Amino acid sequence: MSSSEVIQIGGIEVQVNRKPIKNLHLSVLPPNGRVRMSVPMGASEQAVRLAVITKLAWIKKQQVDFEAQRRQSIREMVSGESHYLWGKQHRLDIVKTSGKHKVSIKGNSIIELQVADNTTADNRLKLLNGLYRQQVQKTITKLLPYWQQRLNVESTSVGIKKMKTKWGSCNIEAKSLWINLELAKKPVECIEFILVHELVHLIERHHNERFKGIMDKHLPNWRERRSLLNSLPLAYEDWSY
Repeated sequence: MSSSEVIQIGGIEVQVNRKPIKNLHLSVLPPNGRVRMSVPMGASEQAVRLAVITKLAWIKKQQVDFEAQRRQSIREMVSGESHYLWGKQHRLDIVKTSGKHKVSIKGNSIIELQVADNTTADNRLKLLNGLYRQQVQKTITKLLPYWQQRLNVESTSVGIKKMKTKWGSCNIEAKSLWINLELAKKPVECIEFILVHELVHLIERHHNERFKGIMDKHLPNWRERRSLLNSLPLAYEDWSY
């Protein structure tokens, strides 16, 4: 008997239809890029997730193509635009105010900017980036103590900044880390992977077998997280160890 369910994989909603078939079939459907997957009745959830993860780059390209057909994606910072937070699409809502500018998350799908009527798009973007910075800092504050204790390392500082070519970096001598602000737009498992990756560099400088062994021990699914992150838009450094 066939069955259907919807699951979240890498920030993407996937409709999984179990059928009496032999192979997995993945489709991205117009007009909005809905993802549908037909799988054999006995396929495990892990097999389904891995199949989607390996196709994330292709899925996202198809969705971007559909999105481009519907409307321009230029960031004008106006109500109705879509912006991402932790891998989930949010609608931007601009609220005019004569008071202090504010940015906040409303419910599960709205980012509200309270700004003056003549506020420029650049200044609206700065306000949005302030929200991203708060979110990244909050997440790092939560994750850092756990991972420092687990790895038995301690960083002197963890900074946040926009980086064009790296998701994160580590100054081994100073024991200081930098985390890319853009990670606020990606699923939270991505920023955890980067944080662990950079902390492990305080133990092993190079991407060698020892480094991979430490990652395998403490974050067994780090390769899956890396694949997810590297399938998302940004000119990243090559971490194909």
